[in-house]
Formats: sequence, structure tokens, C-alpha cells
Amino acid sequence: MKHTKKVDEFIAKLEHPLKAELEAVRSIIVNANPKIEEDIKWGGPSFLYKEDLATFNPRIKNYVALIFHKGALINVKSDFLEEATKGKVYAKFYSMDQVTANKELIEKMVNAWVELMDK
Repeated sequence: MKHTKKVDEFIAKLEHPLKAELEAVRSIIVNANPKIEEDIKWGGPSFLYKEDLATFNPRIKNYVALIFHKGALINVKSDFLEEATKGKVYAKFYSMDQVTANKELIEKMVNAWVELMDK
């Protein structure tokens, strides 16, 4: 999937110290699988396929916060991912090095979600 104008406009106006990292993670997600769609939901860029997959929380400024809403269902384990309440899983990016180092992990999360939704 390509980036959408709605999310492009949101990010253009966004003031965030790690904006480049957020944009890089966004690109990883939308390019991981052509079935993924993006929109603005819950105050940030959000990604879905049949159901909500993940949303950035741009109000958090000291890292890029990506929340996988039903991450516990995805069944991808990594020390980088933090389990949270109600089945959520957080990915926190503090630098571009972390984005690069976890590219395959994010792609795996996205593709596992698509597989789960297609079952």
C-alpha cells in the first residue's frame, strides 16, 4: 500500500523530536504487506487490515510509541516488544538505529496479523 494523503498531512504538521523515526516505521508497516491500510485514529497514524492492527501515539515525545492493539494474538515474541494490559504490545523506538534493527520484526508483526485475519 502507498502512503495516504490524510496521514501525509498529519505527519507534515506533526511536531515530534523523532519524526524521521516515526516516518521510517510508518514506511516499514505500509510496505510490509499490500493489504495494510492507514488512517488517522485515536489521535495518530493508525494501521489496519480487517481490524485495527497498530497506532502511533504522537503525544509521547521521548520515543516513537507504536501500540499493537491485539499484539498478544499475533504471537511474535521479541525482547524489543513490551506486553501491556488488555493484550496490547508496545514497540518503543528511541533512535533510527532501533528502527533499522527491528525492521524485520515489524514486518513479521504486520504479516502475522494479515495471516491471522485471513484465517
